[in-house]
Amino acid sequence: MDRGIVLSAPGRFGPEELELDEPGPGEVLVRIEASGVCHSDLHIVEHDGWGHRLPVLLGHEGAGIVEAVGDGVSTVEPGQRVVLGWRPPCGECRWCTRGDPRRCRTPARARRRVRVAGGEALTGALQMGTFATRTVVHERAAVRVPDELPAEQACLIGCAVATGVMSALETGKVWEGAHVAVIGCGAVGLSVIQGCRIAGAEEIRAVDLDERKLEAARRLGATDVGEGEGLDFVFDVVGLAATVESGLAMLGHAGTLVYVGLPRPGQIAQVGLEQLFGKRATIRVSHGGDHLPAEDFPRLAAWALDGRLDLAAMVSRVIGLDDVPEAFEEMKRGDVIRSVVRP
Repeated sequence: MDRGIVLSAPGRFGPEELELDEPGPGEVLVRIEASGVCHSDLHIVEHDGWGHRLPVLLGHEGAGIVEAVGDGVSTVEPGQRVVLGWRPPCGECRWCTRGDPRRCRTPARARRRVRVAGGEALTGALQMGTFATRTVVHERAAVRVPDELPAEQACLIGCAVATGVMSALETGKVWEGAHVAVIGCGAVGLSVIQGCRIAGAEEIRAVDLDERKLEAARRLGATDVGEGEGLDFVFDVVGLAATVESGLAMLGHAGTLVYVGLPRPGQIAQVGLEQLFGKRATIRVSHGGDHLPAEDFPRLAAWALDGRLDLAAMVSRVIGLDDVPEAFEEMKRGDVIRSVVRP
């Protein structure tokens, strides 16, 4: 019997037995090997589904083995390892049709093929649902990666790593020699730091209240800790009004604030228009690093295999499905960079 972690009602979640339909046209059935415990999953729990229709199969940062494919699937085959991506472009919206799929607003998704045993169909968190032994996703969401990359590392590419690295390379477009700061050094922030290092930034400042996270940031590429001034880029991975205001204050001439963190309800930042105008500042919003799974996952995997991207250092614990509630608590306390579920 398949199992998964289900948010069944506001504030109530836990393991449930599952039933799965066969994948339909353009869909893929994946046996989950590993799934990172991401803050977005906690956000879904704490905000009564965060717009998802209940009940919700939690988890979205997954890697696994293709078990079956529906009619018309041509990009993956049974037996192949894939990383699952929650924002594959639909190919039909106005952004996709004008050649800008990184701005797609309607990610491709499978039909709801997973159910609580004997019960109703589940909504997959961010179109995924990877806190489970198996799940069904859209073909475009399953991207082939090399078998040599361990599953507990590969899964991180699906959200934290793609969000962070591509926020630096794609959303921000950090250039060689740039001076940058990263506010918030959890898994996503550490990935931003690695992205800035890959881009060749000269100064990478890590800003966090937790000395443990600052030490991890130093290991992964930060050159300094604490706030700076006159910076070319500041990445706000926290998403509070105070961090937005602090980030803008750190910018230099023609600097760019890249807003990465999930917004908390009710947060309103005060922006001095004279400061904004005087600095010729730019504010860009990163939505998952504006990544394209089919294009970006293979190169992130390649960088991991050749040593440019350190994924092993980001895996703090490997746990089972029943350990997810405690993993949420550890994440809130800052005790881990990433817990990874091996269902």
